[in-house]
Amino acid sequence: MSTALVWFRRDLRLADNPALAAALARHEQVIPVFVHAPAEEAPWPPGAAQRVWLHHSLAALDGTLRASGSRLLLRHGPSLAALRRLVAEAEASAVYWNRLYEPAVTARDRAIKQALRADGLEAESFNAALLAEPWTLQTRQAAPYRVYTPFARALRQLAIETPQPAPRRLPAVPGTLLSEPLDSLELLPRQPWDRALIAHWQPGENGAGQTLRRFLEQGLAGYREGRNLPGEPFVSRLSPHLHFGEIGPRQLWHAVQSRAAGAPATGLAAGAETFLDELIWREFAHHLLYHFPHTPEQPLDARFARFPWADNEGALAAWQRGRTGIPIVDAGMRELWQTGWMHNRVRMIVASFLTKNLLLPWQHGARWFWDTLLDADLANNTLGWQWTAGCGADAAPYFRIFNPVLQGARFDAQGRYVRRWVPELCRLPDRWLHQPWVAPAVELAAAGVKLGVDYPLPLADLAKTRARALAAYATLRELAPGR
Repeated sequence: MSTALVWFRRDLRLADNPALAAALARHEQVIPVFVHAPAEEAPWPPGAAQRVWLHHSLAALDGTLRASGSRLLLRHGPSLAALRRLVAEAEASAVYWNRLYEPAVTARDRAIKQALRADGLEAESFNAALLAEPWTLQTRQAAPYRVYTPFARALRQLAIETPQPAPRRLPAVPGTLLSEPLDSLELLPRQPWDRALIAHWQPGENGAGQTLRRFLEQGLAGYREGRNLPGEPFVSRLSPHLHFGEIGPRQLWHAVQSRAAGAPATGLAAGAETFLDELIWREFAHHLLYHFPHTPEQPLDARFARFPWADNEGALAAWQRGRTGIPIVDAGMRELWQTGWMHNRVRMIVASFLTKNLLLPWQHGARWFWDTLLDADLANNTLGWQWTAGCGADAAPYFRIFNPVLQGARFDAQGRYVRRWVPELCRLPDRWLHQPWVAPAVELAAAGVKLGVDYPLPLADLAKTRARALAAYATLRELAPGR
């Protein structure tokens, strides 16, 4: 009997899974396996929040496989040794997997493919994670793109492959093949802080499908404008599902296009185009990471290696804990801590405050997001932080400094978002909610707020720190941009 292993990683689904489809088409016996080897992803192994999601996602994948007649085998790494052992146990002749694109993982996978082929096995990888892999698009000068707009134009000229449905039935995995217990992977924290976090989500392929259907029905029509309103339900909340491959970008692309085509209302069409642009930004992030693998740690614009960043551990801790005294910033940081997610508009606001008002290195923020975000994708995280800091591709101009008071007043005008996550200010009138330090004493007293006691005084003077940031950024203008 011809047998193949399907090595699952961050493609934890059955639908639109090319590695699984190839194994089923070419072999009689298919063995799904997940190998836990976080050290192989250093210096960016999964953060604490990601490990929690992974635990529940693996449980969900095993349940889906069992409903289809199969099951998931769990093994401890190193990956190559674990795969070789299972190849021997199952008498397999092939190993298939779907590609990942982070620098450490790419190098690891290349070495594993070479080793397995040297063993006489068929070893093949596929694309399940991207619309266009990083090496498929280039400028007219045969160089990688560094600007989003021409990259997006080139990608939109591609025909996006139609996603394949999940197989109805899978071959049974022989009972002689043993799996490690899920708990042995030690993905969950010893202190159960994760219960409140995971209560906001349903990890797994079924949860991803439900989230997509809800977004198509309730959020897509208002997405173009509503995606900027953190207190409103217009965003998709699909990013953790997409990061773990519980749903793929081809599935999202075609589902959104089909929804817009089936109901040609202006709002749906505009929302669909905006959402597809966000998918393309994700593609652009992976394109940059692949071609510039140093960027998770170092700025793409080399001038920023000489930028005069500040060093203030107390300010960093206050930012991390949502105790800056700036309500929209604190609301975002508390949402992140409690749910493992943060609204995208607010991500830009809190990142701007850290890098420009506090003048703290963007790497500090990237590391905190990496450990606390459920959707902490290395490519997206790197692009987002370098964009805000002004040191990456398509970066925000140095003079673009988000004013968190104006951002809050514009995008959370009725204060729903701030009042949810900063409840100590919930009785403060809208007029003062985003800048309580200027509220009259009688208004603060009526709302039961004593600044410095119930809620912190501002960590930074927004006007003065903006001027300081502009002066610091101005020192870079005379230097030649780094390449």
